[in-house]
Amino acid sequence: MNILFALAAMTTAIPGWVAPDYKDLPPDLAKAALDYDEAQLRGDGPELTRLLADDYRLVARGGVVLDKTKFVKASTDPNVRVMPFVIEMPLHTVWSDGAVLGGKVNYRTIDHGKDSAEPLMFADVWAKRGGTWRVVYTQVSPAK
Repeated sequence: MNILFALAAMTTAIPGWVAPDYKDLPPDLAKAALDYDEAQLRGDGPELTRLLADDYRLVARGGVVLDKTKFVKASTDPNVRVMPFVIEMPLHTVWSDGAVLGGKVNYRTIDHGKDSAEPLMFADVWAKRGGTWRVVYTQVSPAK
């Protein structure tokens, strides 16, 4: 069985979401990336905590910087929901113990009942530490 088919089969269905195409990635990184995408969509704090490095930083729009604790807290707020997304113009650069996965998304949320959408460019920097892939840094900026 193709490893990517197996990964897709293991991915729990999220209504309205089509998993990104990670077939060009090493299988362990592809699984970690899918797990991370799903954790963000589900607001799954334990899974985000597992996938983010302890020294994780997010540099968001407007120069806001979040560490791992603040990112997980914001991502698990029961009043905010990240809607399914499609990664356009995917960027995948991989080396032996690191990777950058990014692209353009129409980032849509429902925040306290208010629907909002904004096109964004993002880059997640991954590091393989102790044999396990972790997100160490994310940069987000407005897209046109």
